Amino acid sequence: MSTVLNGIAASSGVAIAKAFVHEEPDYSIELTKVESSEDEIARLEKALAVSKQELSVIKDKTEKELGPDKAEIFAAHLLVLSDPELVDAVKDKIKNESCNAEFALDEIANMFISMFENMDNEYMRERAADIRDVTKRVLGHLLGLEIKPLSTIAEPTIIIAEDLTPSDTAQLNVNYVKGFATNIGGRTSHSAIMSRSLEIPAVVGTKEVTSKVKNGMTIIVDGIDGDVIIEPSEQELSVYEEKRNQFLQQKQEWAKLVSEATVTSDGASVELAANIGTPKDLEGVISNGAEGVGLYRTEFLYMGRNELPSEEEQYEAYKAVLSGMEGKPVVIRTLDIGGDKELPYLDLPKEMNPFLGFRAIRLCLEMTDMFRVQLRALLRASAYGNLKVMFPMIASLEELREAKKLMKEEEDKLISEGVEVSDSIEIGIMVEIPSTAVAAELFAKEVDFFSIGTNDLIQYTMAADRMNERVSYLYQPYHPAILRLVKNVIDAAHKEGKWVGMCGEMAGDEVAIPILLGLGLDEFSMSATSVLPARSQISHLSKDELSSFIEKVLQLGTAQEVEELVTQTYLK
Repeated sequence: MSTVLNGIAASSGVAIAKAFVHEEPDYSIELTKVESSEDEIARLEKALAVSKQELSVIKDKTEKELGPDKAEIFAAHLLVLSDPELVDAVKDKIKNESCNAEFALDEIANMFISMFENMDNEYMRERAADIRDVTKRVLGHLLGLEIKPLSTIAEPTIIIAEDLTPSDTAQLNVNYVKGFATNIGGRTSHSAIMSRSLEIPAVVGTKEVTSKVKNGMTIIVDGIDGDVIIEPSEQELSVYEEKRNQFLQQKQEWAKLVSEATVTSDGASVELAANIGTPKDLEGVISNGAEGVGLYRTEFLYMGRNELPSEEEQYEAYKAVLSGMEGKPVVIRTLDIGGDKELPYLDLPKEMNPFLGFRAIRLCLEMTDMFRVQLRALLRASAYGNLKVMFPMIASLEELREAKKLMKEEEDKLISEGVEVSDSIEIGIMVEIPSTAVAAELFAKEVDFFSIGTNDLIQYTMAADRMNERVSYLYQPYHPAILRLVKNVIDAAHKEGKWVGMCGEMAGDEVAIPILLGLGLDEFSMSATSVLPARSQISHLSKDELSSFIEKVLQLGTAQEVEELVTQTYLK
C-alpha cells in the first residue's frame, strides 16, 4: 500500500522514477591533542585550497549553464572560505588549544552558524546555511571522507534528501535527475529556486521523506499539488502518468502562445513582462514570449565580488539587455542593496532592522558617487533600446525629486560631452512602502509610471516578516488592505494618464491575476516561466465582467474569503 506525504510544491510537474536517498556521510568528530599546531594548520590550509578549487569549478559550471545570478551563491561560498574572521579563529583555536583541525573548524563554524541563525535578518540566516555547506566540504577533506557527488547519477532518479545544498543542486544532471523531495525547505529556499531554474519537479518541506523512503523504491513527486507518493499502486501510477502527460500537453499548448499578444476574451490588452537579474536571463524572457522586461534587478552586478562594478561594465550589461529586447520596454531598477542583500566591500554598519534601514534609494542618495556612476551607465545605454528607469524604496517626494535631479545632472553632462542619450526615457518608482501607496495621487504627478513591489508592500503593510514562521500567516496578498492599496495606486496613476505595473510575486499568481485585471493593472511582470500560463489564463477572462466582479471582491472582509470567491468563480 502506498504512502502519501504532503509538502510544499516548489517546482511544477510530475516525476516518476526510482529513489536515490542522498545520505550525508558521517561527520563525527573527536577532540585530539596534536604535537604540532603548524602541521595541523597546514592540513587545514590544504583542505581549504582543495575546497576553493572545487567551488570555483562548480561556480563556473553554474554560471555557464544557469547564468551569473545562480552562480552568486558560490561566489559567496568562496568568500566564506577566505573570511579571516572564520579562518583565523580556527587557526587561533588550533594554536591555543593544540587541537586537531577538524575539531577547531567544527567548533568555530557552529559558533558562527548559531549566531547567524538567531538573527532577525533573512540575509544573515541564509549565511548560516552557506557556512554549514562550506564547512562540510572542508571537513570532508580533513576527515578523508569519500563523498559521492550527485553529478555521477547516470539513470533516471528522484533524489530524496534532508535538504539539498546549493552545491548539490548545481551538480544535478537534468537528463537523469527527474525530480527531488526534501524534509525541509520552502518555496524561497536555494534548492526550490534552483529546481525551477532547472525545470524539474520538486516538493520540499515534507518533514519525513528521508525516514519513509529507501533506495530503489518507486516514487512519484507531484510538484503541482505538493505530494510525494511512495511505492504507488498500479492504479496510482496510471493516474499520475496521465497527470504528467496532461501537464506536458499543457506546456505545449502554452508554447503556442509565445508570439501572441496578451489579450482578454473581450479584446482588452495588457502587457506581460519578465523579471531578470542578468543579461543571460534574456534567453528565458524571449523563449517564453514576454513582451518586455518589467524588472531588471541591477544589484546582481554588484554582488559576489570585491569592489563596485565600473561604469563601463554596467553600461555593457544594460546595453546588452536593451538591444537584446529590440525596442520592447525594459524597466531597470537602480541599485537595491540592503535588507536581505549586503555588499561586504561597502563595509556598512550593522543595523537592528535592515529592512527598514539604510538601503536602496536611501543608500544611493547618500553614496552619490556610486549612484552617479550607475545613472551615467544607464543614460549611455538608453540609446540602444526602450529604457525605463525605476527608483526603489521611495518613501517621500523629496527622495524622488533628489533622485531625478541627480539623473538630470548626469544627463546634461553626457550631452555636453557629445554622448547620445535617448530623449524618451521614462522615470518611475517602485511602490513598496505603504506611505507611497496611500499618497499615490501626489507621486503620480511627478512620475511616468508606477511598479508595485508586492513582496515588501505586503510585509510592511501587515507588519509581518514573511520569513518569520510564527507570523507568516499574516503575509496575505489577498488581504482587503492590500487590495485597497493596489486599487488606490492604479486609480491615482490612471487619473494622471500614467501606467501601472506590478513586479512582485503576486503578479504571476493565478488567484491574483483576475483581481489585478479587474483593478485595471496595465503590466504584469513575473518569472519568465510564468508568462505563458498567465497569458493563457488572461485570454479566458473578460475585463468587463471583472470590473463588476471586483466590486464584490472589495466588499469582502478577509483574504480567505477573497481567495475562495476567485477560486469558485474563475479557477474551477
